[in-house]
Amino acid sequence: MAKPILRTKLCDMLGIDYPILSAGMGPSLIGEKTGAPVELVVAVSEAGGLGVLGAAGYTVEEMREAIREIKKLTDKPYGVDLLLPSQLVSQGDQNVSGSDQVPLKEILKSLPKEHRDWMDKIKQEMNLPDVDAMYKLGSTASRPHAAVKVCIEEKVPLFCSGLGNPGFMVPDAHAAGIKVLGIAGNSKNAGRIAKSGADLVVAQGYEGGGHTGRVGSVALWPQAIDICNPTPVLAAGGIGDGRGVAAALSMGCVGVWVGTRFLASAEGGALDIQKQTIIEATDEDTRRTYLYTGKTSRAVYNRFHDLWEQSGLDPLPFPTQVLLASAMVEMFNKAEKKEFMGPFSGQVSGLIKEIKPAAVILRDMVEQTVDILTRRLPETVVVKS
Repeated sequence: MAKPILRTKLCDMLGIDYPILSAGMGPSLIGEKTGAPVELVVAVSEAGGLGVLGAAGYTVEEMREAIREIKKLTDKPYGVDLLLPSQLVSQGDQNVSGSDQVPLKEILKSLPKEHRDWMDKIKQEMNLPDVDAMYKLGSTASRPHAAVKVCIEEKVPLFCSGLGNPGFMVPDAHAAGIKVLGIAGNSKNAGRIAKSGADLVVAQGYEGGGHTGRVGSVALWPQAIDICNPTPVLAAGGIGDGRGVAAALSMGCVGVWVGTRFLASAEGGALDIQKQTIIEATDEDTRRTYLYTGKTSRAVYNRFHDLWEQSGLDPLPFPTQVLLASAMVEMFNKAEKKEFMGPFSGQVSGLIKEIKPAAVILRDMVEQTVDILTRRLPETVVVKS
């Protein structure tokens, strides 16, 4: 059977066969280093798409090692995703001296008293174990400028900013031959990213997993295309098969950015219990909350959401809220209270029924998209000029 052809100008920009990128997903707080590890990046890129490393869970040096491992395993284009909220970029990198790890329970002592008291209250009432996790002082989130510098030194083909505007690093990236992508959850921020000089903008709808905005995909995509023009726009949020890809391309997007479907793959970095949760979830089984990071993110609903809503506490700024949530989730995990745990996931989880290799997922998406655009639409839609 002949290899299907599905190309847009994105393919020419990035040197790939298909306009499908796997999202650069970070960790979801219970032990995995990243949702989009080296194995997933390589599998997607080798299959003709473009895999993106989720670097939020790494130290700067761990990220460099992961980039070099990708280079050893494939000669195909790939990307690296960092979180660059403006407040972290503007305050500069944290200084790291001595040990690069400290006990998380020591860091928790710096949280506001009302948050510490709430955590202690839940721990005692539920008889939860102590927090044993270590906090990495040299994380890419705490050293954004150093992390960006490594990406430029390693000449990653595509730099992706999962949060924040990457405009400040565009000149240096372009000088190194690197394309830059930014992600936005509304048309205003999409336009800002485009004006800052980014080569590509991802417009992610409310349906998406992880950090996500307030505007639904079908409303957002065309508005982002209009405001970003001539900068090309990729679609994200609610894409799990070829139907979503075809819809995005029909609206004028040059490609798609796919998270949850690739998280629930053989190579996805989620733990097995997390992948099973995604498979069992319906389209109504996710919640958008400030709980996990201090910014709006979507995850599979679990009873931790209820505890947080009942607390009456305000979320702490990113990434401080991550420390609180990480500690709580670690205690729930050690106590085997699975009903209080759920991975970052989009509403598209209702479409996902089994774990497959990433290459098979991408192939199925391509074949279904091609079938819709070349056969189903001409057979079911009559068009006359």
